Amino acid sequence: MYAVIQTGGKQYKVAQGDNLIIEKIATDIGKSVDFNNVLLVGDKDNVEIGTPFVNGGKVTAMVQAQGRGKKIKIIKFKRRKHHLKRMGHRQSYTEVKITGIMADGFVAPPLLSIVADEHVAVPLPTEVEETGIKVTLPETGIKTQDVVATSSEKSETPPPALVTQPNETPSSGAGSKD
Repeated sequence: MYAVIQTGGKQYKVAQGDNLIIEKIATDIGKSVDFNNVLLVGDKDNVEIGTPFVNGGKVTAMVQAQGRGKKIKIIKFKRRKHHLKRMGHRQSYTEVKITGIMADGFVAPPLLSIVADEHVAVPLPTEVEETGIKVTLPETGIKTQDVVATSSEKSETPPPALVTQPNETPSSGAGSKD
């Protein structure tokens, strides 16, 4: 289902779940906002065009962010008159996510992913071996292996690569003078 709405002097074609950047609306982040200027509502089979607006048409959205766009540089220059004027402007905007579209005879079901934005952790398949845990990532097929030492293999001494003598400092490799 889709709709054409009018806000901020512009018209936008929207569908449920769309992120949209529109002219600034004075609303807090996380709040819901309704657009009543619905010009057209349609789905696969039916299309209703308003004269000028659709009866009972309403699009609801949730405010995601408030911000300002990139700076537009303005230069006014008149040759041979010693006149140069530089100005700039940043347009404020509101980013919204469309949560619902309604009109007489049209009702779109609410999106569940918008209502509950939660990340679910999916456990990875693991194989336990004698030397450690072997993990295979499902999509890539990349295998990683972590060595797990048993209690009899554990020792208090660090690995030989990290052992240094008290009077020695690790050399930087090539180019060192002794």
